[in-house]
Amino acid sequence: MATKKRKVKKSKAKKTGAKRAAASGTSREMLRHAVATVAYRGGKALRGAPDGFAEFRAGESSRTPGQILSHLGDLFDWALSMSKGDGRWRSSDPLPWDEGTERFFLTLEAFDGHLASKAALACPVERLLQGPVADALTHVGQIAMLRRLAGTPMRSENYFQAEIVAGRAGAKQTAPKSEFD
Repeated sequence: MATKKRKVKKSKAKKTGAKRAAASGTSREMLRHAVATVAYRGGKALRGAPDGFAEFRAGESSRTPGQILSHLGDLFDWALSMSKGDGRWRSSDPLPWDEGTERFFLTLEAFDGHLASKAALACPVERLLQGPVADALTHVGQIAMLRRLAGTPMRSENYFQAEIVAGRAGAKQTAPKSEFD
Protein backbone atom coordinates (compact mmCIF):
# COMPACT_ATOMS: atom_id res chain seq x y z
CA MET A 1 0.00 0.00 0.00
CA ALA A 2 1.42 3.36 -1.03
CA THR A 3 1.73 5.99 1.61
CA LYS A 4 0.00 9.22 0.74
CA LYS A 5 1.80 12.42 1.56
CA ARG A 6 -0.51 15.00 2.90
CA LYS A 7 0.18 18.63 2.40
CA VAL A 8 0.17 20.29 5.74
CA LYS A 9 -0.66 23.95 5.60
CA LYS A 10 1.75 25.94 7.73
CA SER A 11 0.17 28.22 10.21
CA LYS A 12 0.36 31.94 9.57
CA ALA A 13 2.41 32.37 12.75
CA LYS A 14 5.03 29.86 11.58
CA LYS A 15 5.27 31.53 8.17
CA THR A 16 5.63 34.95 9.76
CA GLY A 17 8.26 33.64 12.19
CA ALA A 18 10.27 32.13 9.35
CA LYS A 19 10.15 35.39 7.41
CA ARG A 20 11.15 37.33 10.50
CA ALA A 21 14.08 34.97 11.16
CA ALA A 22 15.25 35.25 7.56
CA ALA A 23 14.95 39.02 7.65
CA SER A 24 16.98 39.33 10.85
CA GLY A 25 20.14 37.85 9.32
CA THR A 26 22.71 35.57 10.81
CA SER A 27 23.52 34.88 14.42
CA ARG A 28 26.78 36.76 13.83
CA GLU A 29 24.76 39.85 12.81
CA MET A 30 22.59 39.43 15.90
CA LEU A 31 25.74 39.34 18.03
CA ARG A 32 26.91 42.54 16.33
CA HIS A 33 23.57 44.12 17.21
CA ALA A 34 24.06 43.03 20.83
CA VAL A 35 27.52 44.66 20.81
CA ALA A 36 25.98 47.86 19.42
CA THR A 37 23.40 47.67 22.23
CA VAL A 38 26.22 47.47 24.80
CA ALA A 39 27.82 50.53 23.14
CA TYR A 40 24.58 52.53 23.17
CA ARG A 41 23.58 51.66 26.72
CA GLY A 42 27.15 51.83 27.97
CA GLY A 43 27.66 55.24 26.42
CA LYS A 44 24.56 56.52 28.13
CA ALA A 45 25.71 55.21 31.53
CA LEU A 46 29.27 56.54 31.12
CA ARG A 47 28.57 60.01 29.67
CA GLY A 48 28.22 62.85 32.11
CA ALA A 49 29.49 61.01 35.15
CA PRO A 50 30.58 63.55 37.77
CA ASP A 51 34.13 63.98 39.02
CA GLY A 52 34.96 61.36 41.60
CA PHE A 53 32.30 58.93 40.39
CA ALA A 54 34.94 56.37 39.35
CA GLU A 55 35.82 55.89 43.05
CA PHE A 56 32.24 55.78 44.40
CA ARG A 57 31.48 52.74 46.58
CA ALA A 58 27.96 51.57 47.30
CA GLY A 59 29.29 49.27 50.01
CA GLU A 60 32.50 48.28 51.70
CA SER A 61 33.16 45.26 49.45
CA SER A 62 31.55 46.50 46.23
CA ARG A 63 33.46 47.33 43.08
CA THR A 64 33.85 50.98 42.18
CA PRO A 65 32.49 52.23 38.85
CA GLY A 66 36.12 52.60 37.72
CA GLN A 67 36.81 48.94 38.49
CA ILE A 68 33.64 47.90 36.64
CA LEU A 69 34.61 50.03 33.65
CA SER A 70 38.05 48.40 33.59
CA HIS A 71 36.38 44.97 33.71
CA LEU A 72 34.18 45.95 30.74
CA GLY A 73 37.30 46.63 28.66
CA ASP A 74 38.78 43.32 29.83
CA LEU A 75 35.61 41.49 28.76
CA PHE A 76 35.82 42.74 25.19
CA ASP A 77 39.58 42.15 24.98
CA TRP A 78 38.76 38.57 26.05
CA ALA A 79 35.87 38.28 23.59
CA LEU A 80 38.16 39.30 20.73
CA SER A 81 40.85 36.94 21.95
CA MET A 82 38.40 34.00 22.13
CA SER A 83 36.94 34.77 18.73
CA LYS A 84 40.47 34.54 17.29
CA GLY A 85 41.22 31.27 19.12
CA ASP A 86 43.50 32.52 21.88
CA GLY A 87 41.15 32.80 24.86
CA ARG A 88 43.56 34.95 26.85
CA TRP A 89 42.18 36.78 29.91
CA ARG A 90 43.90 39.85 31.29
CA SER A 91 42.77 41.89 34.27
CA SER A 92 43.58 45.57 33.88
CA ASP A 93 43.96 48.22 36.53
CA PRO A 94 41.35 50.99 36.41
CA LEU A 95 42.22 54.02 34.32
CA PRO A 96 41.01 57.58 34.88
CA TRP A 97 37.31 57.72 33.88
CA ASP A 98 37.74 59.34 30.46
CA GLU A 99 40.59 56.98 29.51
CA GLY A 100 38.63 53.96 30.76
CA THR A 101 35.65 55.09 28.70
CA GLU A 102 37.86 55.45 25.62
CA ARG A 103 39.28 51.96 26.20
CA PHE A 104 35.76 50.53 26.57
CA PHE A 105 34.74 51.83 23.15
CA LEU A 106 38.05 50.85 21.52
CA THR A 107 37.66 47.26 22.72
CA LEU A 108 34.04 47.18 21.53
CA GLU A 109 35.05 48.50 18.10
CA ALA A 110 37.90 45.99 17.81
CA PHE A 111 35.60 43.08 18.66
CA ASP A 112 32.86 44.34 16.35
CA GLY A 113 35.40 44.82 13.56
CA HIS A 114 36.43 41.19 13.86
CA LEU A 115 32.79 40.09 13.82
CA ALA A 116 32.22 42.21 10.70
CA SER A 117 35.18 40.64 8.90
CA LYS A 118 35.05 37.42 6.94
CA ALA A 119 37.43 35.79 9.41
CA ALA A 120 36.19 32.55 10.89
CA LEU A 121 35.28 32.63 14.56
CA ALA A 122 37.21 30.19 16.73
CA CYS A 123 34.29 29.75 19.12
CA PRO A 124 30.50 29.62 18.83
CA VAL A 125 28.65 32.94 18.52
CA GLU A 126 26.26 31.76 21.23
CA ARG A 127 29.13 31.41 23.72
CA LEU A 128 30.30 34.94 22.97
CA LEU A 129 26.77 36.19 23.61
CA GLN A 130 26.19 34.21 26.81
CA GLY A 131 29.63 35.03 28.19
CA PRO A 132 31.29 38.41 27.67
CA VAL A 133 28.43 40.24 25.93
CA ALA A 134 25.75 39.29 28.47
CA ASP A 135 28.18 39.98 31.31
CA ALA A 136 28.85 43.44 29.84
CA LEU A 137 25.12 44.25 29.79
CA THR A 138 24.96 43.32 33.48
CA HIS A 139 27.91 45.60 34.31
CA VAL A 140 26.55 48.51 32.28
CA GLY A 141 23.39 48.17 34.37
CA GLN A 142 25.49 48.21 37.54
CA ILE A 143 27.12 51.47 36.49
CA ALA A 144 23.68 52.96 35.76
CA MET A 145 22.47 51.86 39.20
CA LEU A 146 25.60 53.28 40.85
CA ARG A 147 24.94 56.60 39.10
CA ARG A 148 21.54 56.72 40.81
CA LEU A 149 23.01 55.70 44.18
CA ALA A 150 25.69 58.39 43.83
CA GLY A 151 22.96 61.01 43.27
CA THR A 152 23.59 61.54 39.54
CA PRO A 153 21.07 59.34 37.76
CA MET A 154 20.87 59.20 34.00
CA ARG A 155 17.49 59.67 32.38
CA SER A 156 15.40 56.58 31.74
CA GLU A 157 14.74 55.63 28.14
CA ASN A 158 12.51 53.42 26.04
CA TYR A 159 15.32 51.40 24.44
CA PHE A 160 12.91 49.69 22.05
CA GLN A 161 12.67 53.02 20.24
CA ALA A 162 16.42 53.72 20.28
CA GLU A 163 18.31 53.76 17.00
CA ILE A 164 20.76 50.93 17.67
CA VAL A 165 22.36 49.32 14.62
CA ALA A 166 25.01 46.66 14.15
CA GLY A 167 28.35 48.26 13.43
CA ARG A 168 27.88 51.32 15.64
CA ALA A 169 30.10 50.24 18.50
CA GLY A 170 32.02 53.44 19.21
CA ALA A 171 31.45 56.42 21.45
CA LYS A 172 29.50 58.30 18.78
CA GLN A 173 25.87 57.22 19.22
CA THR A 174 22.55 58.67 18.13
CA ALA A 175 20.59 60.90 20.46
CA PRO A 176 17.90 59.20 22.56
CA LYS A 177 14.42 59.21 20.98
CA SER A 178 12.28 58.63 24.05
CA GLU A 179 13.72 59.62 27.44
CA PHE A 180 11.77 60.19 30.61
CA ASP A 181 12.35 60.75 34.33
